[in-house]
Amino acid sequence: MYDKLTKSDLKKMQEEIDYRKLELRPRLLEEVKETRAHGDLSENFEYHAAKKEKNKNESRIRYLERMLRTAQVIDDASKEDEVGMNNTVTVYFEEDDSTEVYRIVTTVRGDSLHNLISIESPLGKALLGHRAGERVEVRVNDTYSYPVVIRKIENTVDDSADRIRSY
Repeated sequence: MYDKLTKSDLKKMQEEIDYRKLELRPRLLEEVKETRAHGDLSENFEYHAAKKEKNKNESRIRYLERMLRTAQVIDDASKEDEVGMNNTVTVYFEEDDSTEVYRIVTTVRGDSLHNLISIESPLGKALLGHRAGERVEVRVNDTYSYPVVIRKIENTVDDSADRIRSY
């Protein structure tokens, strides 16, 4: 796996693990016990739903713990005038004559619907380390690329509202 994660990502993941183990797990176990007591398990929908939720929680805990074990920790600091982690970047797409604003984040926080672009995506890779005013080529694959111009770079101060994407 070896996902690139910041210290902030690791902290948020550990907080989610603690919440799931200390608060959610006991509640889900109690729910399974209660629904088991309702009678015939083969026809007990509530029991099967409770078991499914409990198993989903345990699966998420294992996933997060594996991510923590295998993570490659990267620094989220960036130079003042270069695109780096957690920067908000205004980009001009020459082909479309359009402008978009993106935030550069780690893969686990990436969410293109909310303009959170991963550092491992083609656009994220192309933008990293470049300055405002530069024209960069975004290489999608061996046969297709497109130019973009970096219009503005802003440092994003607070990332506490971001959550780790769940699968």
